[in-house]
Formats: sequence, C-alpha cells, structure tokens
Amino acid sequence: MTLQPTSVPDQNNTNGMDCPDPYDWEWLHNSQPVYILIITVLGIMFNAFVLMVFCFHKKACTVAEIYLGNLAAADVLLLSCLPFWAVNISNGFNWPFGPFMCKVVNLGIKMNAYSSIYFLVLVSMDRYVALVHTISHGRMRRPKYAKLGCLLMWGFGLLLCVPTLVFRKMKYLPEFGITPCFLEYPNLTTELFFDGMLIIFSFIVPISIITFCTLKIIQALKIQVIERLNAEKTEQKATKLVLAVLLAFLICWVPFHVVTILDVLLRADILRGCHLEYVLEICNQIFTYLAFFNSVLNPILYVIVGKNFRKKACELFKEWKIKKIATSESSRVSNLSSTLKTLV
Repeated sequence: MTLQPTSVPDQNNTNGMDCPDPYDWEWLHNSQPVYILIITVLGIMFNAFVLMVFCFHKKACTVAEIYLGNLAAADVLLLSCLPFWAVNISNGFNWPFGPFMCKVVNLGIKMNAYSSIYFLVLVSMDRYVALVHTISHGRMRRPKYAKLGCLLMWGFGLLLCVPTLVFRKMKYLPEFGITPCFLEYPNLTTELFFDGMLIIFSFIVPISIITFCTLKIIQALKIQVIERLNAEKTEQKATKLVLAVLLAFLICWVPFHVVTILDVLLRADILRGCHLEYVLEICNQIFTYLAFFNSVLNPILYVIVGKNFRKKACELFKEWKIKKIATSESSRVSNLSSTLKTLV
C-alpha cells in the first residue's frame, strides 16, 4: 500500500466468484478530483497565512513556533503536489506529466507524511522538556537547536523517501490500456522489507515517542493545576495548542497507518481473504484523504486554540495597517507639497 490518492489495479489479482470487485469505485474516483482541489486551495491559503504570521511578525519565533512553522511548510509541500493527482485521476489514471514528475510529485507527498510526524515528535519533546524538566529547559530549548533539529528531520524524511525515488516509475499496462505512475518493486521480498522499515520508522517509533511525551505532558499539567502553579501559564497555552495538533494528527493519520500495516500482513500471507483485501482497498482510499485533510485542519487549530498565535496575527495586521496609513499620509503630504510648489 502506498501513500497516494489512487491505487493501480493489481495485475495479479484474481477474484473468485464470491469476491467483490475492488476496483468498481466509480463513485469514489469521480469525487476525488473535486475533493483534492478543495483541500488544495483551502490548505495552501491557510498554511500560507500561518507562515506569514510566523515569518513577518517582529518578534522572533519560539521553539514551538519554529516546529509548527516547518509543519506548515510540509503541508504546503504536500498540497502543492495534490493537483497533479487530481489531473491524473481525471485522466483515467494515465500519468500525463512524465517520469520525472512521477517521482517528484510522490516525493513531495511522502516528504509530508514522514517529515510531519517527526516535526510533531520534536514538538512533543519540546513540550515534555518545558513542562516536565523545567529546570534544565532553558539550556536545551534554544531556537538555533530547533532550526538544526528541523533541518535534520527534513533530511531524515528525504532518506525515508529513497524507495519512492528508486522504485516509483511509469509503465504501460496493456491489460488496462493505461500508463500509470506507481511503485514497482523488483520482488515481493524487497517490497515487504521496505514497507516494514517504513512502518517502523514512519509510524511505530515516532508514535511511541509522541505517546510517551504526551502522557507525561498531561500528567505535568494536572500537577500544575492541582498545585495552582501560575509561573508557566505561557507554556501551558502553547502546550494546549500542541496537544490539539497532536490529537488532530492522530485522528487523521493513525487509520491510514493501521490499514497500511494490515495490507503488508495481507501481502505477506499472514492475513488472507479477498473480502479483507476489498475492505482494505476501500479503507486505503478513504483514510488517505482523511490524512490529507490534516493539512487543512492544522491552521484552523492554530486560530481556534492558539491564543498566542491569534495575538501575533492581530499584532501583525495592526502593524501593517499603521504602515499603510503612514504611507498613505506621507503620499498625501507629498502630493500637497508638490501642488503648493506649482501654485507658487
């Protein structure tokens, strides 16, 4: 199973008399391009707004904001690639953009999946250090370390995309009369190996870290409430936003990863059954698009939950409004001065 809006029909699939046809999904394919275009437009606008606030505000970004800003950048990367898949689906799964774009577009989609979860790992660890290890967090939580951490996560995400760069290709399928862009491993052993490694490093490891940090963060927040500690109110506000973003990510992405794991077990013959295969193929389509919706949901959470973000956004727009008024006034005075000189 691959992280992409469409699946190429399995050339070796042989359904029995009682097995449903897993590719009779005209209703789903017809709705996919419209859905993709909607989330692309909304997601790029919302995430561009987030990046604008973080980048142009006069105050430097905090460590948590650096991580969330990189998360927004990863979402923009994903959303910029999705229209190509909308065209691909509308074109009957014939990939019209050539082999280079076949690799590049899927690289962008995969980079979002792998980098996003590790940015959330960094966010979780930052909140964990800030609330659980409050004495030492001043030395450990510095913006330059946060930027270095983000750079390393982008590099690690690119490393996880190596199978996409190597095995993603275009190939004419005469039995279907199309030339799709899909992953083609040399053999099943290689396919299961890479899929297993990706499941471990793109899901099990980061989710374990996030779960541990989140439980410790919630425990620390409860202790602060009980003991009425007010010194860390700023940290608590930032933590509530982070927890909301983490929850949204888990809701949107965990179903996809669970289906991916079940699909690997099916291809390894640990699980069997054509009805299970049919269900997993349907779930793969639905949960893939649920995962993509997370890129639209994150900026909405920043506005709804993030009090500090709303404050920064209001300050930025006020600053721009004042500059606009000052520029307009300066222009008016300049024009008046020029008029007076003409009269004299």
